[in-house]
Amino acid sequence: MNPSASSARCEGQSPADDLMDDWLFLSSETAVPEGLEVSRDDQEAEDRGKLKTKLVSAWNSVKYGWSLKQKSKFSKSSPVIMLGNSYELKDQGQRERFRRTFVSLLWLTYRRGFPPLASSSLTTDSGWGCVLRTGQMLLAQGLLLHLMPPGWTWSVTHHVVKDDMDLESRPAESGHSFMERSNKRGRKLSLGSLLDRPMEATHRRVVSWFADHPTAPFGIHQLVELGKSSGKKAGDWYGPSIAAHILQKAVAASADLPNLVVYVAQDCTIYLEDVRRLCERPLPQSWKSVIILVPVRLGGQDLNPAYITCVKKLLTLQCCIGIIGGKPKHSLFFVGFQDDHLLYLDPHYCQPTVDIAKENFPLESFHCKYPRKMAVSRMDPSCTIGFYAKDQKEFESLCTVVNEALSTSAQTYPMFIFAEGHSQEEERSNTPTNNITYIQRKSERRRVDTSNSMDEFVLL
Repeated sequence: MNPSASSARCEGQSPADDLMDDWLFLSSETAVPEGLEVSRDDQEAEDRGKLKTKLVSAWNSVKYGWSLKQKSKFSKSSPVIMLGNSYELKDQGQRERFRRTFVSLLWLTYRRGFPPLASSSLTTDSGWGCVLRTGQMLLAQGLLLHLMPPGWTWSVTHHVVKDDMDLESRPAESGHSFMERSNKRGRKLSLGSLLDRPMEATHRRVVSWFADHPTAPFGIHQLVELGKSSGKKAGDWYGPSIAAHILQKAVAASADLPNLVVYVAQDCTIYLEDVRRLCERPLPQSWKSVIILVPVRLGGQDLNPAYITCVKKLLTLQCCIGIIGGKPKHSLFFVGFQDDHLLYLDPHYCQPTVDIAKENFPLESFHCKYPRKMAVSRMDPSCTIGFYAKDQKEFESLCTVVNEALSTSAQTYPMFIFAEGHSQEEERSNTPTNNITYIQRKSERRRVDTSNSMDEFVLL
């Protein structure tokens, strides 16, 4: 099998995947008959590239469309923790609250049929863009906290939750059609619907910022463009650390969010003076909201079990907005846990591009109805953890509660730390370094060559 095709593969290493990769490799390497003009060769190469893209897209749609509906089972005897909130599933009211909160998370997946990405003929990110998609989901959660009132949930849902957390359509009531029931419900909730309108407009605006179009500030086109300064291009694999720096640049370049900044930790260290300088404004007691992204590597080839408790503890915090993580070469967006299983959103299902220019464009494909779980022990050690603070008071509280959570991690090498002062890289580019990094141990620092590391992370 073609080794480059294998290393670029984003999905799990199943025999079916290997078969598909072999087929794609053979189809893409078919010899061009001799005697054809160069332009004809280029055209055929482009056609083969388009065919390969369509096949990969179709394969992901079939594979993940099927697995998406294989619902995870949830225990009623243990609480589900999701982004700082706890839900007792044995209580019907809390089950419904969990369902509404989960469905309200923005789900950003592979898309197909969008305008070609710059300097390429790619019209889909299927097979390579999963880290950018999980990065979009983390940023989207921060934006919802930034722009929506506390406890906001998407109101346009018509589903109920069974005891095992499967989601199914509401059964027919007294022989009335779905539209009749919806109309009756709408008349009863007309005042609530009116109050929801400003929030729904904001919800749609946030979704539109992630549209698969060159003009969208946080869309795949803009993220790929910003990744060029890190040596990345459309079709490449993006690690969680590079994704963090791309998100930082995207928010800084957006005119839609003047009161929000993104800070990316350096060498597993959040430098408090750097955050203050980024957030402070000329007016007294004026402070910008901040999303803090912390790229870390929690082990060598596999997750160090010493960090499992800390990962779960961080997800119990209200200030945590999720984790860009996953399994090896298979990025997932972690939002919570139950017992020893992480709760996640999967970006690998390839959906058609939505035209957000249309009035009242459909929102359903941007929200996932099926909560999924995986064993925390299968988590890839490379990840980026996200936090949000609306103002200075929340930032100070964040420092306190996150430090408490970090105390549960390995004693020798904490997952990351807070430090007074400035980063040594403050004056340098935001592009993450790949060769030299640092490990913090109590009061000492030592240089480590990580040029052969799988990603641009500190090894803990």
